[in-house]
Amino acid sequence: MKKLSKLIITQMNIRQIPCYVCAYEEDGKVMELRFEPVGEKSSLGNIYVGQIENIAANIGAAFVQISAGEKCYLQLSDAPNAIYASVKKGDRPLKAGDEILVQISREAMKGKLPAVTTNLNFTGKYLVLTTGDKKFGLSSKLSNDDRSRISKWMEAEVNRPDKEFGIIVRTNAADASKEEILKELEYLKGLYHKAAVDGRSRTCFSCVYRTEPFYISAVRDANSRNLEEIITDIPEISRQISDYLNSNSPEEKEKLRFYDDKLLPLYKLYRLETALEEVWLNSGGFLVIQQTEAFVSIDVNSGKFTGKKKMQETYRKINLEAAKEIARQLRLRNLSGIILIDFINMENQDHQDELFHVLQKYLRKDPVKAKAVDITPLHILELTRKKVRKPVIEEIREL
Repeated sequence: MKKLSKLIITQMNIRQIPCYVCAYEEDGKVMELRFEPVGEKSSLGNIYVGQIENIAANIGAAFVQISAGEKCYLQLSDAPNAIYASVKKGDRPLKAGDEILVQISREAMKGKLPAVTTNLNFTGKYLVLTTGDKKFGLSSKLSNDDRSRISKWMEAEVNRPDKEFGIIVRTNAADASKEEILKELEYLKGLYHKAAVDGRSRTCFSCVYRTEPFYISAVRDANSRNLEEIITDIPEISRQISDYLNSNSPEEKEKLRFYDDKLLPLYKLYRLETALEEVWLNSGGFLVIQQTEAFVSIDVNSGKFTGKKKMQETYRKINLEAAKEIARQLRLRNLSGIILIDFINMENQDHQDELFHVLQKYLRKDPVKAKAVDITPLHILELTRKKVRKPVIEEIREL
């Protein structure tokens, strides 16, 4: 049985600052939590005409200004596919003063500059257009039948000799018709031409493409097959979502519901204010999550368990429950980078192997790339998760 999900979009005060909050709930639990102060908007995904400030060849990077005094980090390995806004003379590498189109791929975090890429992405519900890699790719989560069917639909586009971009088919395409996919393709082509083609003639530091509000992106990216409801209590946001669904997914509009109960605010109904509290497990164990400059550490404790009979089997059950909860907490808190997990020690090697593979299974459901690496001789499980946005706790501290 598939787990049904909900999107909850509301407003609440975080550290006395009014914020828009978007929560993704699955099977009665909050899986993801994003917020932005009212009146502010993240620049993640925006495309700018940037100017190379200097080249740091020793670290294989360049520093790019996207506005006066706003500097970003660019890996030179991205540079061969750069789209120049200024005229490039001959087949030479990037140099200071060159103007190129860059997209913000990672927000500034922990004192690091924002990262930009020259591989511009234009994301839809079913497809992603890319300028750097002009290949055709399909989500690994699509079934073989879906991959075969969609590949045939895209055959004419993929085999065009003059193609200017690559195409990636997203998991959501499994439920889309040929007409829906080709309609979105034309829409994304329009975005590409406006930003990547017309953007070449724009002045330095121009923003040639802005992403939609984060709550619209959440609606777009939600798996339609499992999405039961989109709930908001903000009239303006309800209108924006309604307009978006009318234009892009009219069959989904019936899922939009406006919540209008003045006595019980929407964020209290779904207990969003307590989503980041202590993490207790049903077995009586609990998790201790700590973020440091270098890595995230997660400690699994047996907690209230005091029995001595079948202790190893009990530890196995606590660890397996903890693995599922840890995968949820990574998404909920947006923890990334190197993550070290100290599970309760288990003597049985088969139990250790089982734990590793169970955690890997839950990580595959994460929309952000995450991978369990190994278990060290000290029984520490190592995993990595791609850095895209700041951890939620860090965002809260910066309010």
